[in-house]
Amino acid sequence: MPCPARTIHHLFFAALLFIAGCRSSQPVQTIAQREFTDGLNRKVTLAHTPQRIISLAPNITEILFALGLGERIVGVTTYCDFPPEAKTKEKVGDTIQPNLERIIALKPDLVIITTSSQLEKITRQLDELKIPVYVSNPRTVAEVSRSILGIGEVTGATERAKAIAAEMQQRIQAVRDRVKDLPRPRVFYVLQNAPLITAGHNTFINDLITIVGGESISGAETADYPQFSRETVIARAPEIIIVPESHGTELVSIAELRRDFAETPAVRAGRIVSINPDLTDRPGPRIVEGLEQLANAIHEQKTSATK
Repeated sequence: MPCPARTIHHLFFAALLFIAGCRSSQPVQTIAQREFTDGLNRKVTLAHTPQRIISLAPNITEILFALGLGERIVGVTTYCDFPPEAKTKEKVGDTIQPNLERIIALKPDLVIITTSSQLEKITRQLDELKIPVYVSNPRTVAEVSRSILGIGEVTGATERAKAIAAEMQQRIQAVRDRVKDLPRPRVFYVLQNAPLITAGHNTFINDLITIVGGESISGAETADYPQFSRETVIARAPEIIIVPESHGTELVSIAELRRDFAETPAVRAGRIVSINPDLTDRPGPRIVEGLEQLANAIHEQKTSATK
């Protein structure tokens, strides 16, 4: 299911992605016909280096721009909004219901999909039309780097992918080193108020919280995005409450959180912190920024959110 924070849902990478968009004609390797294995262990055969690429997820679009392939992107979803250049690309529908006719009309030689959008039907349809489909399927922060390497390989941008993955690993390790000897506070990550939705065990959010030295109060839940009751949250006594910044639709009311969870250690200590959900929900290069923001929120910030 898509993350509720976005659809119920940095300096280094912001600069990298901006430069990539402006200089997307950077040289890449030319590949002869080759067979690749995607994130679902599917075999993907390409006759040549793809020149017309469609992205069906915001994180895929961010990866492609980071790889310097902006000029090769011929279509994106309506949710693809970063880097800013992504907004100028042809839209082929949203992440859940892409427009098959529009995709065909754009004559792509590669469509890249993420399983988080649950696009099995369109993958099957494109396979039947002999349009190559590469599926990205990262489930943890570590797998994001491997996913970038895979997309770099299939698009002929292997060296740039290696550089991005190496930078990500350095920043991830720096966070691990910084928090390894610090206390592990209990964290409640709120995706929306009504109903009260949080993140379960098999999510990037839970993985990020664990890496930065926190303990999610919903980290043992088997559902990706479980619904919690007010009583459950109070009983688990979070020491920090983290909420997504609003993107026009108010998913979380901090005033209501203060009221409903006034007796929790988090609210008593003024530890309600807002972060950008695009940095924690999208398995792309900027996920390391989400990691760093969470580390700061959990171990450094002491002021409450003011929204």
